[in-house]
Amino acid sequence: MLRTVGKSLFVCPPHHPAGSLELCPAVLFFCRPRCSGIPYVPQPRDKSVSARSVISFYNQSAIDIAAEKPSVRLTPTTILYAGKSPDNSHILRSAQYLYKELPVRVAHRIRDFRHLPFIVGCNPTILHVHELYIRSFHLLSEFPPVEDFESEEKYTKLVKDLLDDHKDVVTLLAEGFRESRKHIKEYKVIQDFLDRMLTSRLGIRMLAQHHIALHQEKNLFHVQPNYVGIVCTQMSLKKIIEKWADFSRQVCEYKYGFAPRVRVLGHVGVVFPYIPLPLDYILPELLKNAMRATCEQHADNPVNMPDVTVTIANNDVDFIIRISDKGGGMPREILEKVMQYHFTTCGSEMDPASENLDGLGTMMSAMNDGPNGAGPMYGKRQQPKARNPVSEDLVEFVGRSGSNGFGFGLPTSRAYAEYLGGSLTYNTMQGIGTDVYLRLRHIDGNYESFRI
Repeated sequence: MLRTVGKSLFVCPPHHPAGSLELCPAVLFFCRPRCSGIPYVPQPRDKSVSARSVISFYNQSAIDIAAEKPSVRLTPTTILYAGKSPDNSHILRSAQYLYKELPVRVAHRIRDFRHLPFIVGCNPTILHVHELYIRSFHLLSEFPPVEDFESEEKYTKLVKDLLDDHKDVVTLLAEGFRESRKHIKEYKVIQDFLDRMLTSRLGIRMLAQHHIALHQEKNLFHVQPNYVGIVCTQMSLKKIIEKWADFSRQVCEYKYGFAPRVRVLGHVGVVFPYIPLPLDYILPELLKNAMRATCEQHADNPVNMPDVTVTIANNDVDFIIRISDKGGGMPREILEKVMQYHFTTCGSEMDPASENLDGLGTMMSAMNDGPNGAGPMYGKRQQPKARNPVSEDLVEFVGRSGSNGFGFGLPTSRAYAEYLGGSLTYNTMQGIGTDVYLRLRHIDGNYESFRI
């Protein structure tokens, strides 16, 4: 079908209805320089995939078929008890499950990109993420069947490469939707899109990293005590909170020159099976917010700064983490906005890209600049050394997912909590402080849990 956009003529796929430019990826691809004036040149690993990326916008029948299939979501209990076998056949079964499941989930996300409003979808940054998913679909769906350990080895390498390719997706989405913000008429449409996109991405990464961990466990040198894949069978909630509290204090001290202490109270001795990965995003985000509010509220008297208190409550069904600060609370007029994407109390709400914005990712970037700092506010202070080592993967995960002050931290944490069968809520007293409640379900199989 021929269609005119501006002074250019395009050939649109026949399955797109007449007059529906919004659903036409071909138009999105060719018109993107006009939308922003910033040309983007994708750099995939494989030239054959690069050549095919343009064609894929016209011929997406394979994506259409996969997008109609339902995803098969597993409970954490399933992946825990299927994670061991004497002959390592569980690793082969894990790869075969991903081989069937990942193309379907990626196709679902591509379908969501197609339904974005036209002016938003043709933003070059968002379009780049769209192209990443299309490329990933082709690589996954065209990979030969996984039938033995040799093909499993190659498939695992592909999955690792794709995880690396997608590591910046959250930051790119934050940038793209910020750039398109003035064109967004219905916030609910974008919120639903981002909730699905981010939680689906979390689920895919959890499944992929679980398989990679199982694959690495074949080598005895990579076996972690009390772990089956990504599931920690004896997780100490207190230790995870202390790890991220220590880390957050260091970056806070590097930023402000001081930081509140963190006290952990309640059921501090509880140990249970859980997946630490989502906590490694949510906890530093919540702790960072509490520490920043406390530092800014008590900047004139840092010596007598009140503590941030973390209280653990555990029961048979779920566990609750309450993070309490004396950071002055939140005014009534912003209460309904704090869980919205792109809303931030750091700097100006109307300009989340302001240089004054301060997310955990921004503070981490300052640390990575070394002892010379990034400007006068950092001076010559030495880069802090972590007392509780945090793996490079987790630091990268938190830093990138924090979206560098784009106001994605709390809404993403809320979406993750709901995806995990729980909730993220808050109570605030203006002039006093804020209590944030993270409630998550256990995965021991005694009660209904979430599915990945």
